[in-house]
Amino acid sequence: MTEGVPVKQVKHPMLDPMTAMRMKKGKIVTAEEAIDLIHDGDTIVTAGFVGAGFAEELAIALKERFLKTGTPRNLTLTYPAGQGDGATKGLNHLAIEGLVGRFICGHTGLTPGLGELANANKILAYNIPMGVLVQLFRDIAAGKPGNLTHVGIGTFCDPRVDGGKLNELTKSQGEDIVTVMNIDGKDYLFYKAFPINVAFLRGTTADPDGNITMEKEALTLDALPMAMAARNCGGIVIVQVERLADRGTLNPREVKIPGIMVDCVVVAKPQNHWQTFGEPYNPAYSCEIKVPMLAIPPLEMGCRKIVVRRAAFELKPNSIVNLGIGMPEGVSRVANEERILEYATLTTESGAIGGLPMGGLDFGAGINMDALIEENRQFDYYDGGGLDIAFLGMAQTDAEGNVNVSKFGPRFTGPGGFIDISQNAKKLCFVGLFTAGGLKITSGDGKLQIDQEGRERKFVRQVEQKTFSGRHAAEMNQSVLYITERCVFSLCEEGLELIEIAPGVDLETQVLALMDFKPVMRKPPKLMDSRIFRLPLMGIKDDLLSIPMEDRFVYHAADNIFFINLENYYMKTSEEIQRMKAIVGKILEPIGKKVHAIANYDNFNVSPHLLDEYVEMVKYAAGFYESVTRYTTSAFLRMKLGDELEKRGVAPHIYESKEEAHKALAGD
Repeated sequence: MTEGVPVKQVKHPMLDPMTAMRMKKGKIVTAEEAIDLIHDGDTIVTAGFVGAGFAEELAIALKERFLKTGTPRNLTLTYPAGQGDGATKGLNHLAIEGLVGRFICGHTGLTPGLGELANANKILAYNIPMGVLVQLFRDIAAGKPGNLTHVGIGTFCDPRVDGGKLNELTKSQGEDIVTVMNIDGKDYLFYKAFPINVAFLRGTTADPDGNITMEKEALTLDALPMAMAARNCGGIVIVQVERLADRGTLNPREVKIPGIMVDCVVVAKPQNHWQTFGEPYNPAYSCEIKVPMLAIPPLEMGCRKIVVRRAAFELKPNSIVNLGIGMPEGVSRVANEERILEYATLTTESGAIGGLPMGGLDFGAGINMDALIEENRQFDYYDGGGLDIAFLGMAQTDAEGNVNVSKFGPRFTGPGGFIDISQNAKKLCFVGLFTAGGLKITSGDGKLQIDQEGRERKFVRQVEQKTFSGRHAAEMNQSVLYITERCVFSLCEEGLELIEIAPGVDLETQVLALMDFKPVMRKPPKLMDSRIFRLPLMGIKDDLLSIPMEDRFVYHAADNIFFINLENYYMKTSEEIQRMKAIVGKILEPIGKKVHAIANYDNFNVSPHLLDEYVEMVKYAAGFYESVTRYTTSAFLRMKLGDELEKRGVAPHIYESKEEAHKALAGD
């Protein structure tokens, strides 16, 4: 580029559908022509997240062909996330007896018609975790026999429970699609691969060769592995787009589905190509613009806001967070109100990283994102332990700490990504109202008043379906909270322990009397923070970022471990160093023996002129240590502190994570 000369914006020369069909008839076709390629008994995979990325035009065309001709019949639908508006859109078009014979999916709550067919035992019905399913599509594309994972152990997807089978027809006539495999003494679940005959996908722009870009789509989802799976199974790939471009004008880096994997391209009617089911088009969802965060309105005060306000206290600086659909979405709104959103990275299973996730019919989309990746890659990250904390819904909970969000009487909703996320996040916060159906409250003066109790109990003797296994989580030492508007529970080995109660709430009549079991109570529950129940901002930013010096040093006598938390601390004065030295001496000198120390240096910094004095203080503290492990995610700080410590004969190794530090301390 010549200096001073503006870069010319290159636009794709757009083609009308008729011109494109004359150029290359084989790929640019009508929806009706594409649907004619589907046969009885085919398995169709559909992309979509609520409404984002869903090929509405193709679903409508398939429905109309069946209603007109009675074919194709007995199709299998397989899809990971909920694809519908809970009424008429999305896969609700295909909820017709005879058209569908089976579904294998992650979520059915947005397609009540399919749930009704399953409940009436008119079709075979399977729910398996969303993350497992998107990874399974990738495995099918690669010709693998299936997906081997720990996800689903102890839940209704475990074949020792229901094997993901939702109704009596499936249990009596359906094949087993999940088996247990033991490897090196540990149980895993194996989800079997199956052939895919047709893929319904969506993009923004296509050229005559079938290359697909997604510049105006809210999400990229798993269109690519789905296309690969269908083609490698000998099936066909049909892609719905908004517009056509001339051959050779698409930027290869922007092509998300290569033309070699596409058989048919259908140009959709505008009304059938909304960006989400909530918005025809929002440039913020496709990362074309950034939205001023101050313009986002706060949540209205009420039951929901009280719950997510309490949940927001669990956010920690630099944490990677997942928000589930429904009430958990409110955590991001509160975080934005409290101006702490920038200190954590919010993610959704749809592939969004950073920014502010949307809710309702826009769920899955986000604004001001840092990055957008494929669903299967997001779940790879989740499954491997990438999530620090997840906020998920809570419909039913029992004494063992099990949670049900997937089945309520005759209604199936499915787990979505709930199982993948809940079994792999380091910390879990389940959020929900204490009772359901008509709960009314008054707050504002620092207390909670129950004006009308909900009609339905949510803390039951036994959940209807085990979407989350409390026993499995306890065995894995997972940190779990259950947060309601009036009280908070934590998971312990014995089950659910009551640890907090709202000011103004009576323990006996408004908590214990409304539960089908008695929770563990080792001591009287403490009061929830009164700021949660007042109208002004809570001011939790200071709590989040400012930890008193004394609270950064904790000695656990049972393990003889001294924990040092210097996360987000900036050492600016000599007085601070001397104060830290005094605190260490005050705690450790009376113990009379050396201790094992673990120090968190994440985002810690020392003014350069104080580095020598600080390292001398560390050397003083090291005199109390039997062993010490340090960790930080900052490579620069690891090198800088490591070098300075080594110069002074202090153990220099600094680990990259808390887990590495603990393993080193244990000698693993």
